[in-house]
Amino acid sequence: MYAIVDIETTGGYAASHGITEIAVFIHDGTKVVKHFETLINPQQNIPRYITALTGIDNYMVSDAPAFDDIADVLFDLLNDKIFVAHNVNFDYSFIKHQLKNSGYELTAKKLCTVRLGRKIFPGLPSYSLGNLCRSLQINIDNRHRAGGDAKATVQLFDYYLANNGEIFINDMLKKLSKEQWLPLHLDKKEIDKLPVKPGVYYFHNSKDKIVYVGKAINIKKRVSSHFTHNDPDRKRQNFLRNIHKISHKECATELEALVLESTEIKKLWPLYNRSQKQPLQKYALYLFEDARGYMRLAIDKKKKNVQALYIFNLLHEGLVLLKNMVDEFELNAKLCFLDKTPFTITDYEFLEPPVIYNGKINKALEALNEQLPTFIVVDEGIKAEEKLCLLIERGSFWGMGYIPAKLKLQSSIELKNYLNPYADNDYIRNSIYSFAEANPHKKIVL
Repeated sequence: MYAIVDIETTGGYAASHGITEIAVFIHDGTKVVKHFETLINPQQNIPRYITALTGIDNYMVSDAPAFDDIADVLFDLLNDKIFVAHNVNFDYSFIKHQLKNSGYELTAKKLCTVRLGRKIFPGLPSYSLGNLCRSLQINIDNRHRAGGDAKATVQLFDYYLANNGEIFINDMLKKLSKEQWLPLHLDKKEIDKLPVKPGVYYFHNSKDKIVYVGKAINIKKRVSSHFTHNDPDRKRQNFLRNIHKISHKECATELEALVLESTEIKKLWPLYNRSQKQPLQKYALYLFEDARGYMRLAIDKKKKNVQALYIFNLLHEGLVLLKNMVDEFELNAKLCFLDKTPFTITDYEFLEPPVIYNGKINKALEALNEQLPTFIVVDEGIKAEEKLCLLIERGSFWGMGYIPAKLKLQSSIELKNYLNPYADNDYIRNSIYSFAEANPHKKIVL
């Protein structure tokens, strides 16, 4: 048995909007055997643009039942039926959410007449209800009202059945078909072609712009998990509506995928990625010699063409490191720009000679170098004849790539011929350090 449904609402997502009208046609696979239809008081204001589209205004629903008043009737109609609608996830998300608020848990199988139409009649210019019915010469009366649109969907469903639609319906309703939960605009073939390997995946919108980047140990499984929960909130629903295409890049390991994901997020700035959108490193520790011959340390904004001793995401992080160096090696706070007051003649009289002071600077830098090691992490590659390699140089992530499996590593200079440079950030750097600590046999100190 099928429950063919259409609703009108006060907005686009179930978590904050209500249903103003619902129509349900119970279909036994041959004909309609029951019909239920009513206006519903959403117990919230109906926006003007909704009234302009549907004709339903606040006055019309003022004496209509609230959803809670019809929840038991509606649940009895829909429970144990196959839930059918044009863009089924929209209607289902609203009704499931409202029923849950009324104490009922709907867990029906779903069938989308948009997706079904694409299979039975491929190549049509549009699969919106109005355009699809026009293409198939199905008349719609009372458009943008629940009763009119639901009746048109019934006629569309009958037309599908008359054109061998039952074969496609049975396939779509299989537990592993994915058709029931995929976003409206996403073709199942996009999921089927994904590998069960580590990598990075990209969700594209209708204009082919990347709107989300993710990483996975198993790309197909992780991508599928995005669509198995039909959450009713606005962000979730907008996210699902905007997914039209999926692309991916296969990686050798989860660590490679992690680095690539972080890099891509910062490069592409996808709309739906929330984490890792902090600014790139902006500050660095520099060393220079002043006119009096003193070696001076300073934290400044990162410069493209000046060699830095170390780089930081935050100014505070750099200042803490420099202060620790000043305290441990008895460096001069003014020479390190931690004390901003101007130098006086007295200050210079108490300064050690440059040769002595610079010795302290050198000891501080030697200690810093010990804290900022240079090493590589070597792991399995995609192909047997290669190895994945990630380079940490003086404490910062330099880059990664694939090296010949039999390559004898001599120095980081030689290694860089095989690697691609990447921007360093805390997330990547800390992840590599954690991986190296957990897998010491995969770490090689250079």
